Formats: sequence, C-alpha cells, structure tokens
Amino acid sequence: MGSEFTEERQKKIYKVVLTGGPCGGKTTGQARLCSFFEKLGWKVLRVPETATILLGGGIKFPELNEEQGVRFQEELLRTMIQIENTFFSVAEALNRDVLIVCDRGTMDASAFISTEQWEDILQRNNWNDVELRDSRYNQVIHMVSAANGAEKFYSLEDHSCRSEPIELAMQLDNRAAHAWVGHPYFDMIDNSTDFETKLNRMIQSVCIKLGIEVHDRLQTNARKVKFLVQGPLPAESEFPVDFRDFQVIHNYLRSHDKNVQTRLRKRGYRNHWSYTHTIRQTVHGQSVEKRTTLTARDYALMLSQRDSHHQEITKRRRCFLLNDQYFQMDIYEKCHKRCQGLILLETYSTLSNEELDKRLPSFLTIVKEVTGDPKYSMFNLSLKERWENNQHFSSLSYNPSSNPEDCKVKHCNDRNENFLACWNDKGMQHHIDNGCNGVNDSVNGTGTSRFHGTGKFKGYEEGQSNGNGISSKSPAKVGNGTSKTNGASTNGTTKTNGSSNGH
Repeated sequence: MGSEFTEERQKKIYKVVLTGGPCGGKTTGQARLCSFFEKLGWKVLRVPETATILLGGGIKFPELNEEQGVRFQEELLRTMIQIENTFFSVAEALNRDVLIVCDRGTMDASAFISTEQWEDILQRNNWNDVELRDSRYNQVIHMVSAANGAEKFYSLEDHSCRSEPIELAMQLDNRAAHAWVGHPYFDMIDNSTDFETKLNRMIQSVCIKLGIEVHDRLQTNARKVKFLVQGPLPAESEFPVDFRDFQVIHNYLRSHDKNVQTRLRKRGYRNHWSYTHTIRQTVHGQSVEKRTTLTARDYALMLSQRDSHHQEITKRRRCFLLNDQYFQMDIYEKCHKRCQGLILLETYSTLSNEELDKRLPSFLTIVKEVTGDPKYSMFNLSLKERWENNQHFSSLSYNPSSNPEDCKVKHCNDRNENFLACWNDKGMQHHIDNGCNGVNDSVNGTGTSRFHGTGKFKGYEEGQSNGNGISSKSPAKVGNGTSKTNGASTNGTTKTNGSSNGH
C-alpha cells in the first residue's frame, strides 16, 4: 500500500474555485494565476463559468418566475458538475502537475435561491454540502467586488453579461461569500490594497496552500495568526447568522523523522465527511505543509498507522465571515485533559496587527495571540504523557507565511501545561501574571503583548482587584475597533476591508 500511495501522490492535481461578486477581478485573476503556474511548469486547465454559457445562449434570468428560477439553478448545477468532471478526468490522465481553475463553483448556485429551495435540490439529487463544497475543491478564493471597498473602480463596461448596479453588486458579493462559509480552505481577497497587489495576494494564497516558495516575487506578507479565546462561548445569536459548525477528528501517524509530522483529519457535518492527509516537515530551515484529499477507504487504511504516543483529538470547528475576514474557531472537546475546553481562533491575513485587531470579533474575549507557540500546537496538545521530560514534545515554532523569514523554524521549550485553556478567573489570572506567553505576540516594539500591555490583560486596570487577584473590571472584548469596559464603548468605528485565509 505504501508504494501505491507514493506513486499516486507524485503528481499533484489542485482544484481552485475563483468566485465573488461582479467586478472583483476574477477574469483578470484567472489569467494571471494561469500564467504564473504555467511558468512553474504546471499544466493549467480553466473551467468556464457555466452560468455564462447558459445565459449566453439566450436564457434571461430576470424573465424567469420563482419556480423556473429554482429549476434553472438545479439544471445549472447539474451542467456545472458534468463540465467540471470532464476537466477533472482529463487532469487525471495527464502525466504532470495540474492546476484546475474553476470560474465559480457548485455552492455559488445556492446564493441565488433560499435555504429551503437549496435543501430541496440537494435532497432530490442525493447531494450534500460536504460533498459539493468541502470534498470537491482544494481551495476557494473569493475576489471581493469593487462595489465593496473600491466603489470608484466599479464599472459595467467591457462585460456583456454584467448589468448590476453597485447596490445589487454588493448584495451578490455578500451572498457569494456566505455560500462558501465552511470550506476548510477559503480565502477572502478584499480591496484593502491596489488591484495589482490584490492579484498577487490571490496567487500567493494558492502558493501557500501548495507549499510553493515564491520568495519576494509576490511580497504579500500573508500569515496565519492564532488567538487564545476565553470561555465560555457567547450565545450562538452573537455570531454571524451564517456560521457553520463541523466535527473535526485528528489523529497523528507514526513518523521515523522527528522533523516530519503526519496527521489525518476527518471533518464532517450531518454524518457526511471529508478526509485529509497532512505532512508537515522542515525543508531548508522552513516549515512546509503538504495536504492530500483522501477517500474514506484510504483514510481507514492509514488509521492503522496511528502513533501510540498521541491521543485522538475531537474538536468542534465553527467557521464564520466577519468584516470580510474568514475565521475558524476550534473548541476542544474529546482530548487530553490539558486542553479540554480550549478555544482557539485562527485566520489568515496580510494586515498589520493594529488593523487586524479591529476586525477581530467583538463578541469574543481575546486573551492573547499564540501564533507559533508550541504549547498551542495540536501535535503537543495531543501527546498522551505529560510534557515535562517528554522526548516527543516538539519545541518547533511554526508560522505559515509568505515571508520566508517568518516561516523559519524557531525553538521554544516552555513546557508549562497549567491553564492552557482560559475558562475561568483563575485561568485568566494565570495569563495576566505571566504576561505575554505567545511566541509571536511581542510585536508592539516593547517586548510586551499587545493584548496584555504591561503584563495586564486588556480591559483590566492596575490596582483594581476584587480581593481574589482579579480586577473588578470586565475583560475587554477586542474587535471592530470597539473596547468595552463595564458596558461602555470606546475607540470609535471600524474599517471592514480585511484579508483572510482559512485553515
């Protein structure tokens, strides 16, 4: 079986969806992405937009009534799947790496009909969201419409099928984005930069997922950031209405090289699952991840290679869009006692820390940034034995970024297992007393955490304690440019053009 896997994985087939509202740069971006990968020696296949083919043949969507419109979306989806499958089949037959770029994808059809109508289509055709969204494509990239953040550049010219006024374009853009919430690798490419940089950010997001080094050719400085969140979680009504919850199960596999970590992921909703095999290794001093989509059979076979030193981890993963930023929040459920109740929030961004902080959810209490902190590495969290004197503990700090310097492996050998999850006042006090513990949290030029200030958690004032060592002030909830203390709001308003990439 091992040789079969080696031969099968030598050739890469990577399927990317480019989606978004009108005038977002999909057409230009597709051309630039194709040109970039062709220069790398890849074969690039471009799947045309199915809606353009059908509408170009005389179908006028505004002329259809509601029932006809739903029927059109169902037939469009069937046609799209058949066209894509043809390209997928051709890619399998080619003896080289293949990038498949889809101009929109299956979930885009759901943006134009109600949730009930979409569920009816799924039921009639024996489809499900996990199959159509998560398992079908390796990555989804949403190119935000110029109508949202770059209004002066929004234009109806040079596009025979575009007739949307700017207000409708914004609505369509938002619908398209929310249709893909839940995909494990979903990128929002917004209008916070000029158009040329926007295209480079889009290309860079693909390169990061594939583990392709581009050095300074794109210079977008994309990075993954991770934050510790204080529990318990707020009510579901506090979250964006279109959030998605998934069950995620992780298992680490045996590896004969301490610089290589191998794991399996099973991710599902309503008993529909997708499966991924991930290899993380150190190459020339940098950490690189390679992911492969598995079948259920391959997943079951590879589970036999589980590492006995690691415990299976089950998490609830909540995905949501906020301020044009894609967030994934992991709530640890079935795991080692050291991380029970742990809540971590992740996002990808090209923004400065100051700008990113404004986009963090205001309804969550952010304790600190823990990006690259080995104590919050799932590899270490899953170890069965205590960390002290554990030869399997990994002190490597990993930070996926488009900047090669940020990607370099660093070492941090802090093995304190106390209060990893911040669930109560005692846990909060531990983090306050210890100040900045995150490897990459000391970024404000003073060596102190931007969430702790001078060792104090943001929202707690020095000298005000309730007698238990905890300030009588409520912790600040960071996000949207608003800080709350005793219910009073400060710091004004928010700019909402973020950039993110889920993991």
